[in-house]
Amino acid sequence: MVEVLYYLISLNSPFKLKLHMKKLFAFGILIFCLTSFSIKSKHYQKDKWISLFDGKTLTGWRVGENPETFKVENGSIVVNGNTAHLFYDGPVMNHDFKNFEFKAKVMTFPGSNSGIYFHTIYQEKSWPSKGYEVQVNNSHTDWRRTGSLYSIEDVKDVYVKDNEWFTESITVAGKRVIIKINNKTVVDYIEPENVQRPSDMAGRLISNGTFALQGHDPKSKVLFKEIMVKHLP
Repeated sequence: MVEVLYYLISLNSPFKLKLHMKKLFAFGILIFCLTSFSIKSKHYQKDKWISLFDGKTLTGWRVGENPETFKVENGSIVVNGNTAHLFYDGPVMNHDFKNFEFKAKVMTFPGSNSGIYFHTIYQEKSWPSKGYEVQVNNSHTDWRRTGSLYSIEDVKDVYVKDNEWFTESITVAGKRVIIKINNKTVVDYIEPENVQRPSDMAGRLISNGTFALQGHDPKSKVLFKEIMVKHLP
């Protein structure tokens, strides 16, 4: 700014000074408009569906132990192998989500178990201790079926079949969690204020964090594709 003032003082002609002042004013208006457009664009991006999976690679995703459990085939993430978790670690919202809508196309194979974690954080091994798990299971021996907010509000009914694509969606707004299977609400849960969990579930709380896909066991095979998120205020 000081350099600009020195430059204006150096202009001896009042006409030149007036002309350059107009140019600076016009430049300032341009910068303001561009900045406003940029801010509005960011807000607009937050209001639309954004893909977390490119359909070709695991770019933007991170796995700890047993990385061979996850691979990409025919536009889908194939989950099949030893226990492992694939965490979203990409640039969208800096992989830190609070209020959101999430949806993915899912296909289970007979006897398979998996899950979708939210409000979690990268963990090298074992079951994620932070965040909630939304169950993916249509025929595994675990009685908690697809759509369960695992061990918090469980679903016993089977709403979709193995070997068929279905959409599983999760909406978090404040303390409320809504889980839908093919647009049918199966869980509508509000976390109580100051809720106390058992010690082995201390991290099962609404907070913020990323998403993770679960590799449950070598006999389970589950596919995920069209993984999308929408920011909510």
